[in-house]
Amino acid sequence: MAKIRLTKNELKKQKDNLKRFTRYLPTLELKKKQLLVEISKIQAEIDRLQAKVTEVDNKIAEWADVFAEEIDLKEYVKVKSIETETGNIAGIDFPVFKDVLFEEISYDYFNTPLWIDAGIEVCKAQIRRKAYLAIAKKQQEIIREELRVTIQRIKLFEEVKIPESRENIRIIQIFLGDQQTAEVVRGKIAKAKIEKKKRGGTRL
Repeated sequence: MAKIRLTKNELKKQKDNLKRFTRYLPTLELKKKQLLVEISKIQAEIDRLQAKVTEVDNKIAEWADVFAEEIDLKEYVKVKSIETETGNIAGIDFPVFKDVLFEEISYDYFNTPLWIDAGIEVCKAQIRRKAYLAIAKKQQEIIREELRVTIQRIKLFEEVKIPESRENIRIIQIFLGDQQTAEVVRGKIAKAKIEKKKRGGTRL
């Protein structure tokens, strides 16, 4: 604990600190709850997306076994950009999935198999799903880090700052109280000496 000045100004400063810490602590607790709720919601969405991605990947693998033509769908599905916007929870910014934009690729309908249109749409949907999943994981990473920092701050306030301020206030109040008592005692002694001198002077 840092050394404190045993003065009335320092006492006021410590009381102001304690008031600020105790007022800020409920805000941090509320933020912690909001972040935990958001992490839970994102985790549920991640689980849903992951299950769907796995399911579709398995179907695509079965489909590829049935339609064994020498067709690489990657040639027909190329990502131009992944569109995101900014979301906010408890003052924290994080990316929110919007859409995946694909390049327009033309192909010869006569020289490609009939299933290619459906194949392209399934691939695009799966790419969108995976992009959404990646961004959901990024959201959770950002919010988990903010939760970690928030919990650290709560512990700092609860275990260090608030007890420290209370202890400083106690020490200063004891010191100032002792000082005030000493001043009263000195005043009484001085008064007694003056009275004694007066009485002595009267006898002469």
